[in-house]
Amino acid sequence: MTAVRIVIMADTHVPKRARDLPPQLWAAVESADVVLHAGDWVDVSLLDVLEARSARLVACWGNNDGRALRDRLPEVARVALGGVRFAVVHETGDAKGREARCSAAYDDVDVLVFGHSHIPWDTVTATGLRLLNPGSPTDRRRQPACTYLTATAAEGALTDVVLHRLPPRS
Repeated sequence: MTAVRIVIMADTHVPKRARDLPPQLWAAVESADVVLHAGDWVDVSLLDVLEARSARLVACWGNNDGRALRDRLPEVARVALGGVRFAVVHETGDAKGREARCSAAYDDVDVLVFGHSHIPWDTVTATGLRLLNPGSPTDRRRQPACTYLTATAAEGALTDVVLHRLPPRS
C-alpha cells in the first residue's frame, strides 16, 4: 500500500481574512497527494483554484459558506486514504464533551478532521477516534500563529502529523 501525503486545512476565509493562501501552504498543497479542507472557504473562487492546484481535494462547507459552496460540497466529506478512514466536517460544537460527542457521531471512521474554532487540536478519544483541527492559515485569532497540518496515511495508520506555524504576513 502506497503512503499518502496529506495537507489538512480549514477556515481559510479567502478573500475576507487574506487575499490568498500563504506561499508555504501552496507549496505543501502542490506536493501533497490529497488536500483535506474542513470548511469556511467564504468564496467559491478559492475552491476553484484549490481544485486546480491539488492532486485530489476532499472538502466540506462551513458556517460562513454560502449557496455556491454548499451546492458543490457536502456537509461531511468521507474518504479512505492509505487504509485510514477520514470524515471532514466544519463544526463539532463546544470543546467540552467534544471527544464523547464525536466518538458517538463518527464511530465509522478513524480520523475526524474539523475546523471552526481556528484552534489547533490533536487528541484521541477513548474509542480510538483521532480528532484533528489544523487551525487557520489566514486568521489566527487568539493563537500565536496561523497554522495548517500535514500527515501521512499508510497501511491503516496516520503518521508524521505535523502542525506547521506560518510566518506573520507582511
